[in-house]
Amino acid sequence: MFPSVLLDTAERIRMAHRIAILAGTVLLLAGLFIYFVYLPKSEEITMLKADIQRLVQSINQAKIKARSLAQFEEEYKNVSEQFTEALKLLPNEREIPALLRSITQQGSESKLEFKMFTPQKERPKGFYVEIPFSLEVGGSYHDVAVFFDKIGSMERIVNITEVNMKPVAELSNTLNTKCEAVTYRFKGQADEPAQPKKK
Repeated sequence: MFPSVLLDTAERIRMAHRIAILAGTVLLLAGLFIYFVYLPKSEEITMLKADIQRLVQSINQAKIKARSLAQFEEEYKNVSEQFTEALKLLPNEREIPALLRSITQQGSESKLEFKMFTPQKERPKGFYVEIPFSLEVGGSYHDVAVFFDKIGSMERIVNITEVNMKPVAELSNTLNTKCEAVTYRFKGQADEPAQPKKK
């Protein structure tokens, strides 16, 4: 019964009103759809796009950091190799006695007579320490030159400075040679000045 009454009522409504009701109904349904479905989904999509953008940026930054890390590791490897080479040139404290024995051996092989080989006070520099020795040897000019050449060819750095040559007697081929031999070592913790204790 109710549907027939509704149909009778609908038939009595003019066409213009029917169109208006239909249009109103469509607009109402569209509004409800937009408010309850489209707008929430649109906000969710916007948030997801922002999240995706942030993730893309994070990935790009991670790629840059990964490239930088690889470059840093390569640089670290090169620096480590250079440091290892530098350690060969600058002995540590434990290796100094062996180095000094090597210097005296080079002198003996060069047919020199050692008259004095005296350690002097160490001279701290930037990141290393100079270890000087007063050296006095006797021998011919050629033998002294051979000795200096052998010292210069050693793996460790040893510099000969303040060279003073005098013949032991007038017209003698034997020279009395005084000089300073300087080798070097890296500074260690023992070389750092003691920090005052906090009270």
